[in-house]
Amino acid sequence: MIDLPAGPLVETEWLAAHLNHPQLRVVDMRGTVLPPTAPKPHYFARPEDYAAGHLPGAVYIDWTKDIIDLDDPVPAQIAPPEKIARILGERGIGDDSIVVAYDDWFSMYAGRLLWVLRYYGFENARILNGGMIKWQAEGRPITTALPNHSPALFTPRPQPELRKNADQIMAALNNDTLLIDARSKKEYHGEESRAVRGGHIPGALNVFYQELLSGPHQTYASPEELREHFAAAGIDLDSLDDREVVAYCNGGVSATPAAMALEIATGRRVAIYDGSWNEWGNDEGKPLER
Repeated sequence: MIDLPAGPLVETEWLAAHLNHPQLRVVDMRGTVLPPTAPKPHYFARPEDYAAGHLPGAVYIDWTKDIIDLDDPVPAQIAPPEKIARILGERGIGDDSIVVAYDDWFSMYAGRLLWVLRYYGFENARILNGGMIKWQAEGRPITTALPNHSPALFTPRPQPELRKNADQIMAALNNDTLLIDARSKKEYHGEESRAVRGGHIPGALNVFYQELLSGPHQTYASPEELREHFAAAGIDLDSLDDREVVAYCNGGVSATPAAMALEIATGRRVAIYDGSWNEWGNDEGKPLER
């Protein structure tokens, strides 16, 4: 077994040193989300970029199809266990694998896969800090060769505390749960929206996910800098005590960098409201604030 670093991240140096390990499975998660003001659909995968060049040994997972429930009326909801087991198993990801996921957009697609894996009880997974951008900037190898991993057995073991639904968020409005809205300020204030209604869940505090990663390679800020970002949003990470923390965005994807940033700064895991604004903002019966 590879000795994985603690926390949600691995660095490019670590991955380069372990790239040929037989248990390692690298996953290319590159995708695109269009701005709220663009015509729908907003969500796209980019298999063509994977085909043009990817990290050695990497498999591709389409975040818009492979790891979501295509039968759920709310967009981008997590796929059921049977589908997850099949999709991962077909790509050679099994119970004994080590998974490192990457993308090229603030690690949010890689973060979504990490959250999916954790939700299904798989702990040996990390995000490549800086992703494809940092890897290429350092002149590390890129290939068009397709891997030939043998099928594997992936056993889903759901961890319900990591995923929240709308009823649970409604209940959380009456307790001390900390809600983090990872969308842009314009979306938070209702000036732009992917849903029929604009605004945010009452009491939620805004921490825009892109502000938590910085520099030319979109790497996570240091724990000290992350604490400052959260403090600027009114969140004192030293005073959380036993408060539950839930992050949301539009579809539970860009919420993951906010969740990972809080984990990097505190060591605490954050739940994701999977329906996020795609669900809440389209439900006239749900309260909102602007």
